[in-house]
Amino acid sequence: MDGFDMAALFLKMLYEYCPPFYISLVFLCFIVTAAVVLLWFRIDVPVILRSSDDADLLANIPEKRMVQVINPFALELGSAGGSLTEGVALRPRCLEDCVLSVYWGCSIHGLQSALQAHQHGPPLSTPQRFQTALHFQYQHLQTFHVCREDTEERFTQMPAELGVWDFGPQPRTCYPLVALLTLAQPEVRNEYNVVSSVTVIHVPDNSYRLSTRVLFQYLLTSQGSMYELKPLFMSTEDGGQSEPLDLGINTEVEGSKQNKGLQKGGFYKEVEEEEEEEEEEEEKEEKEEEKEKEEEEEEEGREHRASPGTARDCVVCQNAPVNRVLLPCRHTCLCDSCLGRVQHCPMCRAFVLESFALTQVHPATEAEWGD
Repeated sequence: MDGFDMAALFLKMLYEYCPPFYISLVFLCFIVTAAVVLLWFRIDVPVILRSSDDADLLANIPEKRMVQVINPFALELGSAGGSLTEGVALRPRCLEDCVLSVYWGCSIHGLQSALQAHQHGPPLSTPQRFQTALHFQYQHLQTFHVCREDTEERFTQMPAELGVWDFGPQPRTCYPLVALLTLAQPEVRNEYNVVSSVTVIHVPDNSYRLSTRVLFQYLLTSQGSMYELKPLFMSTEDGGQSEPLDLGINTEVEGSKQNKGLQKGGFYKEVEEEEEEEEEEEEKEEKEEEKEKEEEEEEEGREHRASPGTARDCVVCQNAPVNRVLLPCRHTCLCDSCLGRVQHCPMCRAFVLESFALTQVHPATEAEWGD
């Protein structure tokens, strides 16, 4: 009897007289099979949070290279909803003097041709070039001059004498409204990389009553590039309530300074020296009280920003401010520290392929949030 037969006889005896050995053998085979399957298919278990020791084991999420570009144009819909018959209110906000050109019934094919002409020809930096690139395929044009940092709403409407009550059945051949923002002064155009902004807006009419909304927004650069503005999906509401407003304090301080200036200017000439000394003491006390109030409000603001659940808080640690945009889902819900602890978006569970920072956080600020 050779060694192989002896080994087989020994295993047979263990199988017959030792059931725990049989159970252990089956369990070992299961573990080996499961390990082989996991290594073969490279199955990755979704991870939301890990300890600081395990964080180094995660693959670093690549940082998307971003280029800071100053966009002098911004266009929003007005407060009141619009329609084709009632008109639409637009609110432009520009860093320089601009020209707002509104094209009603703009041809879809004409707009696509104009955008292609911008990429292969001279940049569409003026309304005249844009109209030429459109081949004048629109039904009505309205132009507004927008001064620098002017936030007044501009009202535009399709003239009733044109007799246009809808833009036809779907699929349509024209956009209801296209708004173009260009720089008014030629010498300023060389200072900005972005030369114009194109906004496509849907306006409800008799045949299609979908509410007024922005469909697309494009930025056209002087190099012939075109970028589409996409929204960021914030995890919470606007962060305007995260920081305390100091308007009331500033108003009181300015008011007290004005009164002091009136007193020194001779409006109260009958004041005696003793009363002046008392007023100086009162002024000192007021200044001290104002400083104490400012310090208290700063402390309250810090506590408010550090408390969980505020509008700018990270959804993971609920302590540091949100500063990371996850791609491709574009959810903005994480701070810089928690980015290295996730592989999936906490909001939609999509894999995080890239990310970029909204603002560059100072190291001292990061240390303060870490504390």
